[in-house]
This record gives sequence, C-alpha cells and structure tokens, in this order.
Amino acid sequence: MHSTPKIALVTGAAQGIGAGIAQRLAADGCLVIVLDQTAQAGHRTVAAIEQAGGQALAVGADVANEQAVAEAVEHITSEVGAPAIVVNNAGFARDGPLAAISVQDWDEVIAVHLRGSFLLTKACLPGMKAAGWGRIVNISSISAQGHRDRANYCAAKAGMHGFIKSLAVELGPYGITANVVAPGLVVTAMTEATARRKGLTLEAHLHQAIQQIPVNRAGTPADVAHAVAFFASEAAGFITGQVLFVAGMPVD
Repeated sequence: MHSTPKIALVTGAAQGIGAGIAQRLAADGCLVIVLDQTAQAGHRTVAAIEQAGGQALAVGADVANEQAVAEAVEHITSEVGAPAIVVNNAGFARDGPLAAISVQDWDEVIAVHLRGSFLLTKACLPGMKAAGWGRIVNISSISAQGHRDRANYCAAKAGMHGFIKSLAVELGPYGITANVVAPGLVVTAMTEATARRKGLTLEAHLHQAIQQIPVNRAGTPADVAHAVAFFASEAAGFITGQVLFVAGMPVD
C-alpha cells in the first residue's frame, strides 16, 4: 500500500535554484507545486519532474500579492491538498550603490523576498497546524552577512533569518520546523547578471570569485537542494531556527 505523498510548494521554481529544489523534492517522493509568476513559466520544471517519474503541478502567482497568494493556495488545496512543505525561494536582485537604489528598487526587492515569504507561509499555516506537521525552509544568501552594492538584497535576506527564527519558536509546538538555507556563489541567471553589471564575462567573474572559495568551485542548484531536502525530511524534526550556509567556506 502506497502512502500519500507530502505536498511541497516551492516558489520561484521555474528555473535556477528553485527548479533544482523542486526536482529534488519530487525525487524524494513529494508532489511538488512549482509556483512562479505564471503557471506557463513552471511547465519546463514540471516536465523535467514528470520525465523522471515524479509528480508536479505548475501554479502561477505573484508572491507579493496577498489576493494572488490566497487564491493560489486555495486552488492548490482544493486540487491536491494542503502543502506540508513550503520553500520560500522566489527572489531577484536589483543591485547598485545605495545612492543609486530607488525607493521602487528597495520596495520591490523587499516585497518579493520578505512579504512573499510572509504571505505564502501564513496562507499554508492552517493546513500544517491541522496536520500537526510542517516544514518551512527559506532560501536566503551569504549576502545576508553584507555585500557591497546590495543593500536592498542584503536587508531582505537578513530579514528572512529573523522571520524564520521567530517562526521556529512560535510553531515548534505544532510539529512545524522553520529553517534557512543560505547559498554562497551558485551559478544561475542571476550570476550572469552580476557578471554583466561588473563588466565581466561569466567565466571571468567565476574565476575571480572561486579564488575566495576554499573548495575551489562554484555551487550548483543541486548543492542547495540537498540541504533543503534534509530540512524538509522527517529526520530533521529536532532541528529548527537554524541558518545553514551552503557556500563552500566557513561563515560566522
């Protein structure tokens, strides 16, 4: 007799780290909700999961929009059931020195990372509480420690840490854990954008960055996905409120 798969919702899962996380959780037996700005954007990730024998559903929603999030979670719950695992991964960077960061740049970066995490987690909380089990994993960044020309992004990622530590204390009695995975350099479309901003090719940017990484390589979405899969597992039930840096280097 087969057990019912846990439903895992991964935001920003159309590409990059989010797609890697979605594929790993599906390989672990979860039914994965690939949530991105549009359902169409998530079809490639869903196809990759299904081709590997997994189960997935693409859903579109702006994570910073309260009504869109509420409607998406209601749709998911009615179609397949309440998410038991929520991975808040959606995000983007709009880098520059503080003097060049507009109020819109600040607000939009904060909205997607922090407001989005708040809205998705809050919308999925009733189902987790009812089940007496849940896993919340936020994808932060080594940039939460501070990084030149990224004040908005750094503030958003650091805010995730406080948010998760608060949830860990509040939700532990309900069987719900909350943790953070904070990647270092991982090669994605965002990495290419950073290289362009510096006036470098991707290869030149990576060469410079890797000189500072003791393990002598950049990370991959799979590196991050391994950590998320652990925090999402039964085995991690006694671990909550933690920030795990997946960066190839020691981080204080």
